[in-house]
Amino acid sequence: MTGSALPDFVYDPPDVPLSVLYQDRQILVLDKPAGLLSVPGKLAGREDCLVSRLQAAYWDALLVHRLDCDTSGVMIFARNKLAQGFLGQEFEKRRAKKSYIARVYGEVEGEAGHIDLPLSADWPNRPRQRVNHSEGRPAQTDWEVIGRAPGETRVRLWPLTGRSHQLRVHMLELGHPILGDPIYATGPAREAPRLMLHAATLALHHPASGEWMEFAARVPF
Repeated sequence: MTGSALPDFVYDPPDVPLSVLYQDRQILVLDKPAGLLSVPGKLAGREDCLVSRLQAAYWDALLVHRLDCDTSGVMIFARNKLAQGFLGQEFEKRRAKKSYIARVYGEVEGEAGHIDLPLSADWPNRPRQRVNHSEGRPAQTDWEVIGRAPGETRVRLWPLTGRSHQLRVHMLELGHPILGDPIYATGPAREAPRLMLHAATLALHHPASGEWMEFAARVPF
């Protein structure tokens, strides 16, 4: 969740230091902790967020993209307007490549697959998203099983598009909600201590050199 939340959502951001994975004159790459908003929330009491914490230490940090509040992992920030515009295009033109690690409920059949289900906002139930074949925006995700345990499966996910809650809804539609998801998981699947979704890698072109760079954040679960 980036700006809105469920009615019973209590914002209690973690008191942890910034985790800077990489920095130079153009970019800052951080490992965002779970439970911290990327940007300020719309309601009172949700001003604390990663971008405000980062700007307190690096005044020139500029937002490029977001991660859901409950998701941890790699986020990149620009340090000037030109870099911000360049990086924004990397995401908009789908040149940026992202991979996530998730623990999902149940035992997934098969070893890999492709999900192609259009998504739209579920307006009466904000911030939920839903599959909408008539009016939804295209959304595709590739997935691969990388581990199995009783009652759960560890998967690597590659979002080919960047829709809100895309990975969460796609795995739900596959019949395997992400463990600990406070919005989409129910029953035993919801009992994990956090949303088991982590932005593990991000690769894109550097805004100054054009060099292809890949950044990784250790999976905390």
